[in-house]
Amino acid sequence: MSRPAASSTRSPRSGIPERKREGDTLLFAYGTLMRGLERHRFLAAGTTLIGRGTVRGRLLSLGRYPGIVDGGDRVTGELYRIDDEELLPAVDREEGYNFLRRRAVVTLTDGRRARAWIYRYRGPRERAAVIPAGDWRNRWR
Repeated sequence: MSRPAASSTRSPRSGIPERKREGDTLLFAYGTLMRGLERHRFLAAGTTLIGRGTVRGRLLSLGRYPGIVDGGDRVTGELYRIDDEELLPAVDREEGYNFLRRRAVVTLTDGRRARAWIYRYRGPRERAAVIPAGDWRNRWR
């Protein structure tokens, strides 16, 4: 059963929602699911961007896409509110067996924190390269 849509409060400066609602399902995207990148289409219709933030971990380049693993660094990405309850199972399938959806604490750029789903990499690492800055968009700068 779908929950009724609720309007969000938007910041007059940024146009993005100011606060998450209690009980919201959140997803942190740190790679090709982010706006403007190859696989954002999977999130575009069923999410609302909350803002940019970071999570604890180490970002690896796996070739055409990244993966996050445990580590003491910070990884940059985007926090989304899931508006369509069918979306997460679809993204689970798209991410595949080498990625496991787990909870993580996201620190937004304004200092707020939220618990969100994140896809952690659990596959082979022999050919993976660490992205020291933790930012997929700017990985080779």
